[in-house]
Amino acid sequence: VCHFTQRSSTFSFSKICSIFWRFHHTSTSHLCSCSKTISDEKYQDPFQLGRKDLKNLYEDIKKELLVSAAELKEMCDYYFDGKGKAFRPMIVVLMARACNIHHNNSKEVQASQRSVAIIAEMIHTASLVHDDVIDDANSRRGKRTLNQIWGERKAVLAGDFILSAASVALARIGNTTIISVLTQVIEDLVRGEFLQLGSKENENERFAHYLEKTFKKTASLIANSCKAVSILGCPDPKVHEIAYQYGKNVGIAFQLIDDVLDFTSCADHLGKPTAADLKLGLATGPVLFACRQFPEMNAMIMRRFSKPGDVERARKYVLQSDGVQQTTYLAQRYCHAATREIRKLRPSPEREALVHLTEMVLMRDK
Repeated sequence: VCHFTQRSSTFSFSKICSIFWRFHHTSTSHLCSCSKTISDEKYQDPFQLGRKDLKNLYEDIKKELLVSAAELKEMCDYYFDGKGKAFRPMIVVLMARACNIHHNNSKEVQASQRSVAIIAEMIHTASLVHDDVIDDANSRRGKRTLNQIWGERKAVLAGDFILSAASVALARIGNTTIISVLTQVIEDLVRGEFLQLGSKENENERFAHYLEKTFKKTASLIANSCKAVSILGCPDPKVHEIAYQYGKNVGIAFQLIDDVLDFTSCADHLGKPTAADLKLGLATGPVLFACRQFPEMNAMIMRRFSKPGDVERARKYVLQSDGVQQTTYLAQRYCHAATREIRKLRPSPEREALVHLTEMVLMRDK
């Protein structure tokens, strides 16, 4: 039984921890392959299906960021250059169509639903700008970060400005329920950042802490954006829950794979430095799994890899262990849960594209 699709956004930590230990002791020969086979269902390319509704996405975002100060405008436009994958907006418009079709066979995305996709990308980008300041990062998406070019103070203000423009766009939708759902994302992002700044001494609590942080920092945005468009497109609370659970599970899987890539991908391919999390003192999934095979890592985790040589040793332990494999397997479990949820909707090309998206999350290499 999968314990990851509870109705509440709060995880049952004891269940997660018991599953964590069970996963760890699973023979690696029984683990799924990292490159999951394509679904037997008719192939639907999510990016192809979502392209129509995402046309001029970045131009529309720039319209929301109208500002007279040339320097602030340049900073705001920096990441909205049209070169991003637009992963979150694409999920949002596909979910909107899948829910609309489920409800009344409407194949069009409503203007308010598309606005949610725009707002989701704006909130996400603002969070990246702020994250880079907190982490003192020097590269993002293969280019220099805002804080490296314009300095920390101006980068913070640019992130604030993007967030405020997203809030104005959200208010314009004029639906108090949607405002409540999407402002929850902003609260979760802040709480997630605070969770990341802390650490747990108790080994059993560490994994629960990590998953809660992962939900708040990454999955909440996808889960609540999916829920918002389902509310706009369908009155059935069961559909709202399906959309939320799909987004939550895909979001957690996405971050788990991101944490794997921090150990397995090269910096040029990833667009940011590798082993970045270790350098920030963060113990992600691969580290926590590796810790069971190399208990000496516990002391390094508690001192946040601060001693000379800690980062290199920890990286070596992770790659010698089955931490990468186990984290990938855990991501697969979340993707399977997301697939089970979305299949509760009526069949549609968009539903199948959302199923295929779970496979793309597992197979991505950057």
